[in-house]
Amino acid sequence: MTQFSLTVNGERYQIDVEADTPLLWVLRDELGFVGTKYGCGIAQCGACTVHLDGVAVRSCVIPISALEAQTVVTIEGLADGANLHPLQEQWIKQDVPQCGYCQAGQIMSAASLLAHNKNPSDAEIDQAMAGNYCRCGTYNRIRSAIHGAAEQMNAAFYDATSKSQASV
Repeated sequence: MTQFSLTVNGERYQIDVEADTPLLWVLRDELGFVGTKYGCGIAQCGACTVHLDGVAVRSCVIPISALEAQTVVTIEGLADGANLHPLQEQWIKQDVPQCGYCQAGQIMSAASLLAHNKNPSDAEIDQAMAGNYCRCGTYNRIRSAIHGAAEQMNAAFYDATSKSQASV
């Protein structure tokens, strides 16, 4: 076993695992972040999606030894304390999940999209979410929730901008 240092959701962890242990199993089994799900083990379904330095990645195929100084964010770290991320709020408002198994991966992929594209089209959402599979078929609600979160985030940005300009 080898010791690795890992920053997850803003906290630093020291873990002793085999170098080829996938990040998914480190997160779930070693650190207790069970929101990240195992789906296929070959990076095809998206259930294990997390952010690695802000980019959505499939944690089931990334060996812990491949991580250096990168920061990992899981679904548990997406909210800001007690304040849910706009995507999480919209997932609830739009009643997106049915079984819910894929939803953490869906939300993490959508959060990465919105971090890079503040107002995605349907086609851009479909492209960004390709590879995140939902066996329940809630794709239309997922797209609606992403649009709703984008609107919510843009409105919050404009509100904050107008308030800061008014105080100048």
